[in-house]
Amino acid sequence: MKLSALGRIALATGIAVLATATLPGTPAVAAPVTRKILPVLVEFSDASFQFPEKVKASTPDTYFGAKSDSAASFLSEVSRGQYTLVPAVKEQFLGPIKLNLSAAGCPQSKINQLTREELTKRGLVAGKDYESLSIVFPAQKTNCPWAGLATLPGPTTWINLYGTASGIDVVGHELGHNLGFGHQGRLLCTGGNLGACKSEGSSYKSIMGAGYRASGFSAPELIRAGWLSGGASLKVTKSGTYTLRSLHGKGSGTRALDIALGGDRLVIEYRHAAGNFDAKIEGVHAYRVPKGSYGASSLIDTTVENKTASNNAAANADAITKLTDKASKVAVAVVSSGGGQAKVKVALNGDSLSAIDAAPSKSATPTPSAATPTPSASASADTEAVTDESTPVSAVDSGDLAAVDGRSTTLPLAAGGGAALLAAGVGFLLLKRRRRRT
Repeated sequence: MKLSALGRIALATGIAVLATATLPGTPAVAAPVTRKILPVLVEFSDASFQFPEKVKASTPDTYFGAKSDSAASFLSEVSRGQYTLVPAVKEQFLGPIKLNLSAAGCPQSKINQLTREELTKRGLVAGKDYESLSIVFPAQKTNCPWAGLATLPGPTTWINLYGTASGIDVVGHELGHNLGFGHQGRLLCTGGNLGACKSEGSSYKSIMGAGYRASGFSAPELIRAGWLSGGASLKVTKSGTYTLRSLHGKGSGTRALDIALGGDRLVIEYRHAAGNFDAKIEGVHAYRVPKGSYGASSLIDTTVENKTASNNAAANADAITKLTDKASKVAVAVVSSGGGQAKVKVALNGDSLSAIDAAPSKSATPTPSAATPTPSASASADTEAVTDESTPVSAVDSGDLAAVDGRSTTLPLAAGGGAALLAAGVGFLLLKRRRRRT
C-alpha cells in the first residue's frame, strides 16, 4: 500500500539523532535571535521528485510563508517574537541538486555530507552564509522509517518527502529537536500521586508530543529555549497561592511555576485558547522535568484517558486538580481555572494545602521587567479573552483514547563513529513494516 502525506503527518512524530545520551537542559534567558536557514532540495542518481515544480513552489511557503502554518510564523508566535527564522539566500531555497548517490538504504549521513560539499562548491559557508540546513529529498526509494530527522540540538534537519510539501507538523517538530527538545511523553500518575507513575504514550500538549502545530510548545520547552523570561516563569520557593496567565496568551504575567521536586523539577502551566494555539487544550497541566533537563519533560496525567489530537474528549480532560509527592513534601492544588487565568496553591516542605490562603498575595505574581517579549504580529488582537473572574475547575471528563503515534522508544545507533541515540515513533515504524510486506 502507499502511505499518504496525511498519514505520514498523522503517524510520524519524527526521529532525533542525539549527540549524547542525555538531553541538555540548562535553561537560559534568550536574547532575540534571527537564524538563517537554508532549505535545499536534493535528488539521487536513481530517484527524483515526482512533481519538482510543485515542490519548488511549496517550499518557500512551508518555511517562510506569511500564514500561521509556516515554520517562520510558527516560531515567531510561539516565542513571542524572540525567534526569527529567515531565508539564507534570496531565492529562499536551493535545488533540486542531484547527488551522486543511490536513494536505497536511507543514507542520511551521506546525504548530509554530499549536500554540504555541494554547498561549499557554490561558495556557501556553514555558520556564516547559513546557520541551519534543512535537506528535503524524495522518499519513494529511500525506505526511511521516518518523516523527519534532526540533530538534537543542532543545525540539521532531513525531510523525507512523499508528496509536494511536508507542512509545519513535520518541519516544526524537527526544528523543535534542533532547539533541544526531545519527544514529550506522558506519565500516568493515577490519583495524583507523583510517587506512583508509569510512562504511557505521548503528551499531546506540544508539537513535540504528537500535539501538532496547534499546541505550540509546552512550558518546560519554552523555559528550555529561554522564552519565558522577565517573570513569565517563576521559581517557587515558598508555599502560597499563585496566579497563572495562559501559556500562549497576550500581555504580561506569570505563565509557569517551576518547583523543586527532589532532584527533578515540577513545572505547572495554564492552557487556554490564544492566538493560533490551544483551541482544544484547556486547564492547568503539570510536567516532570528529570534532573533539570527541561527539553526532556513528560506530562503528568492523573487520568487513564487523555485528550489526544484525534479524539473528542473535553479540552480539559487531562488537566490536573491536585498533585502530591510525599518524598519531596510538595503538594499542588488548583483553586480555580478559566477565562484566561488560573489560581494554584503550592505547599512546600510538608505545609498543609488547607492552611494556605486561596487568595494570591501581591508578591505571589511578580511584575515582568520591561524586557518581557510581546506577542508576534501574527496573533490577532482578539485572540484571547481575559477576565478578572475565574470559574471553578470542572470535573475531569473521560474520553475515548485514540492515540495515533503510540509510544516512543529509544534505540542505539552508531553515527559518525560515535555513540548516539535514535528516538522513533513506534506507530510509524510498525506501519512502515506492514508497508514493506504489501
